Formats: sequence, C-alpha cells, structure tokens
Amino acid sequence: MTIDLRIFTEPQQGATFTQLVAVAQRAEQLGFSGFFRSDHYRYIGSGTPRAAVTDAWVTLAGVALKTTTIRIGTLMSSATFRLPGPLAVAAAQVDVMSEGRLEIGIGTGWYEAEHQALGIPFPSVGERFRRFEEQLEILRGLWSSEEGSTFDYRGRYYTLTDCPVVFQPAQKPHPPILIGGYGKKHTPALAARFAAEFNIPGATPDQAAEQFARVSEACRAYGRDPESLTKSVWVTTCIGRDDLEYSRRAEASGHAPDMLRARGIAGTPDQARASMERFRSAGADRVYLQFLTLDDLEHLDLIAEALMT
Repeated sequence: MTIDLRIFTEPQQGATFTQLVAVAQRAEQLGFSGFFRSDHYRYIGSGTPRAAVTDAWVTLAGVALKTTTIRIGTLMSSATFRLPGPLAVAAAQVDVMSEGRLEIGIGTGWYEAEHQALGIPFPSVGERFRRFEEQLEILRGLWSSEEGSTFDYRGRYYTLTDCPVVFQPAQKPHPPILIGGYGKKHTPALAARFAAEFNIPGATPDQAAEQFARVSEACRAYGRDPESLTKSVWVTTCIGRDDLEYSRRAEASGHAPDMLRARGIAGTPDQARASMERFRSAGADRVYLQFLTLDDLEHLDLIAEALMT
C-alpha cells in the first residue's frame, strides 16, 4: 500500500503569508498531495511569541489562488473560533476559489491561553463537544442543501431560521471533513457520523494503532464500513543527509535531535523511511509531515526525495 503524504505547517510558531505560499508551491511542485496549516492565533510553548500571526482561513484563500493542484485545508479549525453559519460561507468560498481542493479539519478547540489572549469564550470540555457536534450538523446541512432553498436548524447552542442557501462549495455534496484526537468514545463516534478522515495528532505508531481500532469500532457500531474512513496521523518530520545536518535541522525546528528521532519521522533518509513504515504498519493511510523549518526549502526537497521515492 502506498502511503499518501501531505505537508503540515504550524504558522502560530512564526510564519508570514509569503513563507507559507513558498512552502505550498514547493510542496505542489514536489508532488505532495496536500498543504495544510494549523488554526491558532498564539504561539504554543514556553518560548517568546514570534511575529507574523496569520489567520487560517485568510491564508487558505490566498494559497488557493497561488496554487493549482494541491489539496489545502486545516488541522484543525477550532469550533470555538467561528460561528457555524459564517464558517460554512467562508469555507465554501475557499473551496470555490481553489476549484474544489479544500478539506476542512475541525475540532473542539483546546488551547485555553489562546482564547484568553484574544477574548474568545472557552466553555467546559462538555459544552465544547456539544457545540462542536452542532457545528458539524450545521456545516453538513447547509452545504448539502439545494441551492436556492432555505435551511433551518434548532439546537441547544445554535439556531438558524430561514437561512438562504445562496453559497455552495465546488465539491459535492461538500468538502471532506476531518475529525481527530485521542478521545476514546465521543470523538470516534463523531468521526463515524461526519468525517471522511480521522487524524491523530503527534502520535506514536502504537498510539495510532490503538486509536484507529477505536474509530473502526465506532464505524461498525454506526453501520459504516471502517474502510470508508481514511486514517491519518501528523508527525514532526526532520531529515538530514548525515547526522550533523540532521542535528542542525532538528535544533532549528525547536526539538532535541534524540527526542525527535524517537517520536518523529526523523534522522537520516534510511531512518526516516523506517519510521514512516511503522506508521504504515499501524494502519495509517496518510501522513501529514509537520514541517517546521519554513525557510529551508532544500529540507523540503530532501523530505520528498527520502520519502516519496
């Protein structure tokens, strides 16, 4: 089985739009199937916040016009950031701008400090899950409704009344929805109901295999073929032609070389290929390669050479 490879960026750690476009265009040229970005507004970690915070959906709209074939999307948009109706409009517009290349990863939101910094309400985890479920119902309902009709929804948190369906995504019935995480029951159940793909963030192969088994069981319980759900992981990726080059790039990405080699797809090309094979064996159909050295496009070239040949 050939494993599908995509590039995943974390712009909240410091990235301009120009840098992101350069990575997306090089990833497209190299044959990666997707360019994805996180949806965060605040630096994550204990270091000093860096300049050039960018909005995920504004970025994707720009990238849609600067690329032609590569899939684009979010890992993951926070359901706390945007009301479901406006998000449905924005995502549909980006899908049209990209001529049907959008995929939308969406989750409950988790980074409390980010919400506090920007004045965004951060409810309890139970409420966030309930809001998330309603958002999924609204997104799918709006996108799947016939153009020219109206859409109504009455939930605990969101109510839509006579919403005119005058915006439609290019993909039918709608762009693929990605759901992910480590939740043992609710998250797999939502994926079985709504998702085209289930993604596990920063997992080891053993963690991935365990969670893939849970989501497959949730599919069966829902009456869905587990094979109809793409299973993926995102994994920090760093490669050097020799140990010295690898160590330099690992440190540039903010990780200790030994730790990254143990948990990521990392090391020399042979070591990185062996790591990726372990994720394939764990059941991953697709790997999002977390790429953190955005100015080092030669690093992206080497990742493609090592993992795509």
